Amino acid sequence: MTTENFVTCDLLDARPESQVCLPNIEGKSFYSFGGKDRFCGEIVTVKCFEDNSRVKSLLNSDGKDKNGHGKVLVVDGGGSMRCALLGDMIAQSAIDNGWAGVIVYGCVRDVDDMAQMALGVMALGCIPRKSNRRDEGQTDIEISFGDLTLNSGMFVYADNNGIIASDKPLI
Repeated sequence: MTTENFVTCDLLDARPESQVCLPNIEGKSFYSFGGKDRFCGEIVTVKCFEDNSRVKSLLNSDGKDKNGHGKVLVVDGGGSMRCALLGDMIAQSAIDNGWAGVIVYGCVRDVDDMAQMALGVMALGCIPRKSNRRDEGQTDIEISFGDLTLNSGMFVYADNNGIIASDKPLI
C-alpha cells in the first residue's frame, strides 16, 4: 500500500486505534471537492471562523514535510456554512507549494475548477460567498470536530470512505 493507492478502511483495519471522523456531524458530512479523491500527509492545523487569512498565508508557504512529501492543511472553520474558506486561487497556491490536500470543517467555493486540480479537498459544502479577511485565526493549535482531536505533526488520510488520523504514519 502506498500514498497513491491506500484505502482508509484497510488502514483502519490494520491500526484500529486510529481516530475516525464521524460521517455526520450536526447534520453535516464531508464531501470531496478536489481533483484527487485520496490524499494523505502530515497535518498542519489552523482555526479560523469566517476569515481565511491564515489559510491563504499557510497555503502560500512551503507545504512539504522533511521527506519532501506534501502536508495536509486541516482547517477548523467552526462548521460555518455562511462563507468559503478556500477557493480556486488559494487551491492553486497550495499545489504550487507542494501541499497534498486541504480538509475544511466549513465551506469551499469554485468547486468546478477545484475538481480539475491535482489537490485533495474535503469540506462540508460549497457556497459562492468568499470570507472576510481580518487577519484572524490561530495556527498549530489543537482542533476538534467530528470526534477527531488533531494537532500539527499528526497524520491524516482521506478518501471516498472517510477521514482517519493517527499520531504516527500509517503508510
